Amino acid sequence: MIARVSDIDRMFDAMGLFRGRFDRLFDEFNRSVGYAPGWSSVAGYPRTNLYDKGDHFEMVAEVPGLSKEDLNVKIQGNYLEISGKREIKVPEGYRVHRGERGSESFTRSLTLPADVDSGKVSATLRDGLLTLALPKSEAAKPRQISIK
Repeated sequence: MIARVSDIDRMFDAMGLFRGRFDRLFDEFNRSVGYAPGWSSVAGYPRTNLYDKGDHFEMVAEVPGLSKEDLNVKIQGNYLEISGKREIKVPEGYRVHRGERGSESFTRSLTLPADVDSGKVSATLRDGLLTLALPKSEAAKPRQISIK
């Protein structure tokens, strides 16, 4: 049996269509369980950057759409915990037609490279970024030793 080129082209077109649908199926699955880029269901939310500025650390965490009342920051020694909750309220008289942004809570805990003086920690929230200034404890600060 000899296959015509048009039959082979149709077969590859069908395989391409199947592959595209199969890929979209897994994209939808990943989004529903939180593996695709998105909000707090992604492991490691909120995303953070930690900088060592010599005498203190500075941490910047992405917390879009949250107010300072929605966030809690706890620190003890070199253990830092950021937690929060986002509540989405449907205005009275409205119905939800698509609800991708739900009410969610999160907790992120990190171990810092050195102990922090918790009494001097400051936090600011601006444009969806939580910035923490974390002064190192005196024992964690490097000291210059003079040689005699």
